[in-house]
Amino acid sequence: MLSVSRAFTASLAMAAVILFCRALPFLFFSGKKTPRFLSFVEIYMPALAMTVLALSPYASLEWSKAPHGFPEVLAGLLVVGLHLWKRNPLLSILGGTALYMILAY
Repeated sequence: MLSVSRAFTASLAMAAVILFCRALPFLFFSGKKTPRFLSFVEIYMPALAMTVLALSPYASLEWSKAPHGFPEVLAGLLVVGLHLWKRNPLLSILGGTALYMILAY
């Protein structure tokens, strides 16, 4: 277990690194035009990250064993349906999670 002083020092170091990482773009690009690559990343990275997070659980499914991914696929379809219907991300996530928990356990 960490002592209080070590935990405080580690927290301070993490805060400094985070502050540096947050300030870095402003230091590099102050007064300059943002490069096209970074503009592209800024636009498409959130959607790409959400897609990877949404699809990665399906990669480890045992499709050959019962229940053959049924709870996961049904919960995923419910998430998509709820989101297209209500356009509320919190409702979509909670609804899909609740259905998965009911079906899987």
